[in-house]
Amino acid sequence: MPNTNPKESHFFAHLARMKLIQRWPLMRSVSTENISEHSLQVAFVAHALAVIKNKKFGGDLNPERIAILGMYHDTSEVLTGDLPTPVKYYNPDIAKEYKKIEAAAEQKLLSMLPEEFREDFAPYLVSQSAHPQDAAIVKQADTICAYLKCLEELSAGNHEYALAKKRLDVTLKERYTEEMDYFLNTFAPSFELSLDEIS
Repeated sequence: MPNTNPKESHFFAHLARMKLIQRWPLMRSVSTENISEHSLQVAFVAHALAVIKNKKFGGDLNPERIAILGMYHDTSEVLTGDLPTPVKYYNPDIAKEYKKIEAAAEQKLLSMLPEEFREDFAPYLVSQSAHPQDAAIVKQADTICAYLKCLEELSAGNHEYALAKKRLDVTLKERYTEEMDYFLNTFAPSFELSLDEIS
């Protein structure tokens, strides 16, 4: 007879706490952003990048799978918190150790699922198990979303984000792809406009 009372899992209770983890913790922000909100935006942008790559630049990606990767890309932070970028990448040793902490948190989160579902969730929860091309699109989307946040804050008169935008300008150039360029030229300028201007 099938087991109708599976062992209790805390997996989704942990994911529900994504809304409690604030991004940009060292920055004064006009509007706060949590990792739940950020992850949804990354999923939107990653999906769009995949569609753009497929339609305009000869790609053969699965946009839906990439969107799900975007949704889950920061879930380990419910266990680690969001370490500010200047701290995380202060030097190569810290970056390397933090990667180990992230990997351990991903495995811990995966272990919270009933065993029969772990194989289904692993490609989304464990960063090293995603296809490199899919992971690259999510990384591009993550960078674009940070850049869009800077545009929003700067257009609201918050100069706290000026240096972050300069750093992201460099990162976007380093990670340049045709689909990123298309997305930024088509969609990013609106983030500097008021509601009246985009209506």
